[in-house]
Amino acid sequence: MTSPSLPWSRRAFLASSAAVGAALTVGVPGPASAASPSTSGSASASADDEFAQLRAKWRALYLGEGFSPTAEPFKSKLAGLGTQVKAWQEAMAPDTGSLWPDAVFGDPDPDTDTESYGYSEKIQTSYERVRSMAEAFCQPGTGLTGDASLKTAVLTAVDHLSTQVYNKSQTQYGNWYNFQIGAPQRLLDICVLMYEHLSAAQLTAAIEAVDHFVPDSLVASYSGTSTGANRIDLCRVLALRGILDGTAAKVALARDAVAPVFPYVTSGDGLYADGSLIQHTYVPYTGSYGAVLIDGLSRLFALLGGSTWAITDSGRQIFLDSVEAAYAPFLHDGLAMDNVAGRAISRGLVATDTLKVQQDDHSRGHGIIASILLLGQGASAEENARWQALAKGWFTRDRYSDVTSGRTLGVAALSRVTALLGDTGVKAGAEPAGHRMFPSMARAAHRTSRFTASVSMSSKAITFYENGNGENVRGWHTGSGMLYWWAAGDSAGGGQYSDGFWPTVDPYRLPGTTVSRKALADGEGGTWGAARPATTWVGGATDGTYAAVAQDTRGLSSTLRAKKAWFFLDDAVVCLGAGITSTDGAGVESVVDTRNLGASGTSRLTVDGRTRAAALGSTSTLQKARWAHLAGHGGYVFPGGSALTALREERTATWQSINGGGSTDPVTRRYVTLLADHGTDPADASYAYVLLPGASEARTAMRAADRDWVDITVNSAARQGVQVPSLGLTSAVFWEPGTVGRVTVDAPLIVQIRERRDGTATVCVSDPNRAVKSATLIWRRPVTSVTSKPGSVTGATTGQELKLTFGDLGTTGGRTQKVTVKLT
Repeated sequence: MTSPSLPWSRRAFLASSAAVGAALTVGVPGPASAASPSTSGSASASADDEFAQLRAKWRALYLGEGFSPTAEPFKSKLAGLGTQVKAWQEAMAPDTGSLWPDAVFGDPDPDTDTESYGYSEKIQTSYERVRSMAEAFCQPGTGLTGDASLKTAVLTAVDHLSTQVYNKSQTQYGNWYNFQIGAPQRLLDICVLMYEHLSAAQLTAAIEAVDHFVPDSLVASYSGTSTGANRIDLCRVLALRGILDGTAAKVALARDAVAPVFPYVTSGDGLYADGSLIQHTYVPYTGSYGAVLIDGLSRLFALLGGSTWAITDSGRQIFLDSVEAAYAPFLHDGLAMDNVAGRAISRGLVATDTLKVQQDDHSRGHGIIASILLLGQGASAEENARWQALAKGWFTRDRYSDVTSGRTLGVAALSRVTALLGDTGVKAGAEPAGHRMFPSMARAAHRTSRFTASVSMSSKAITFYENGNGENVRGWHTGSGMLYWWAAGDSAGGGQYSDGFWPTVDPYRLPGTTVSRKALADGEGGTWGAARPATTWVGGATDGTYAAVAQDTRGLSSTLRAKKAWFFLDDAVVCLGAGITSTDGAGVESVVDTRNLGASGTSRLTVDGRTRAAALGSTSTLQKARWAHLAGHGGYVFPGGSALTALREERTATWQSINGGGSTDPVTRRYVTLLADHGTDPADASYAYVLLPGASEARTAMRAADRDWVDITVNSAARQGVQVPSLGLTSAVFWEPGTVGRVTVDAPLIVQIRERRDGTATVCVSDPNRAVKSATLIWRRPVTSVTSKPGSVTGATTGQELKLTFGDLGTTGGRTQKVTVKLT
């Protein structure tokens, strides 16, 4: 699904346009173009020039510009490309049903079953190799630049694939994606890169094949597989197909077909007003399909910008706004959080041909950030400046994966990034601080100067997890309250979930989750997001700094029920669970945390000041733990004391165990896990703990000794709440109407009240169920006046207490309703 992010600039476009017909001969009609209308009149000549310029622009977008092929990391990357391409060239053996013996695309029984999916994927694989061969021919420094034998091999390969499988007479089989997006994108890239060397017959065959598999009708309706990132991929195909032979109508169609992607959606695939981004109807996908979306749009904006077909639809600003509203909240020190990457989390170390390519949250993050830089060139000067500062900050703070190593980006994207990093006029920007709720995709993201965290939940509208095509077959509990966190300056350098985590972690013990140990089958619950809990309650209330978040947790294919709540603060997350019930005949656990120590980590675990679970394979069970600390990671406080199980283990697995296309090489990682063990078939069990990311042992012990810092006012299946006096914070989750402290509501709501030292307060309310038709909130605290309120507030009474009445909250989409008041 992914494709490399590639740069472009207006200055480079002008330079490249001036060079059309010069050294690169991009867009110069070769033998194929003798019959082209190039001199029949000034209008046609002008149009031909514009298409030549667009081909030159795409070539620069693909190959990059402004870098030295003799400087690192470009020198090594280009040499590596040449070495790989040379091996492919030597191994190429055109035969019936294949171009390479290890990439057979000829399907003896073509249909749409799993076997046919495998054959159709090899069409894309074959074109991918040929595109790399074309790139090695065009790029400097590969050792094969302009090589005559390589050119012959590329042209031979194009002819063979055209004759064998990708032509106007072939019937589609296997995966639609390979025929409509994967193969044509790569074929068209090859045609642009090798334009001057292709014959008229070869160009015509390519165009006819694309027209056959990607007809205009695919973008006639914004539905099915023609939405979101897929729609942009299709538009890229249509645009390049039109540019290839100068068919203006195709380019215009591509431009116009982009427009349905821009407006906010209220269901299904697309971008939501709250910043959520959904693909496959039920899957939060900012970090994977969203990466494809921003990559594709940034390149289409760059390609068509300044041309007759520039994308000027008024909705484009919605997407530009998404950089800071949808993407930035899930980018942290160079990585893109895994909880918005769907099944892509399982790709890790993927065997591709003779290479093993590492994919992780950092490689996905680097690609998105590079796309943001390209998109910025078509945004306002103010937006571009902000995004450059953010990008520089993200990259320079990435201690796990140095982007300048060249590991994560292609040459073109890397050229854009290194130019930014070398620009002393751009100062590195800080992480965007604060809390963001994404009710439409059951996610929350929290940032302070001390740590970053994000929680993943699920509901009728959002899947437990996505698996498909044999990928992510054990991601069962990733939507059951998994809590990701990164402390400032943590010992893993931001690699907690990057370093072999997904194949080796116990999939029943993901951090923050409450799950049944009932055994689940690979792919349990169905593919493509089919597995969803029968609950609508998921969401939170936030003032933009702090938040109260809650999930009505249901077990995947189990009877498990739990009420889970998280209260996000300055240096801590208070985590509560109640009403934990199950009748599966299996054990139930709430995972306080599971920390990846790497391949040989020995971080010391202390509980109440004593070393515990020190040796690999050891387990410690404590009946009344007050606090725990894991060196280099952070601390945990258990208000009032709690039973705690701590274990240290070494786990070995392969990426193939969670993804059929993954590497078979064994991966070993060490873990320390802290558990609240609720036993078999618990009834109304509970837990309470405070996570302190990055805290020292001394600070953890001091926080545990401070009995007044946090008051857990209630923790039951009906209501959960906390008060933090030092922050003036009162937060409560009302699963049922009732009273918590001085707050009473007559409907199921989440409430957060923050009193400030300036004599004002903010009352935040949300309806996670999106079903409350009317509600009343009473805060027994003297209030002088209401200074601001949303339209959902139908009445407000002040005096000795505050009384707020709300109208239909079901129409608010689960978003926080914020009321500000002046205190007496």
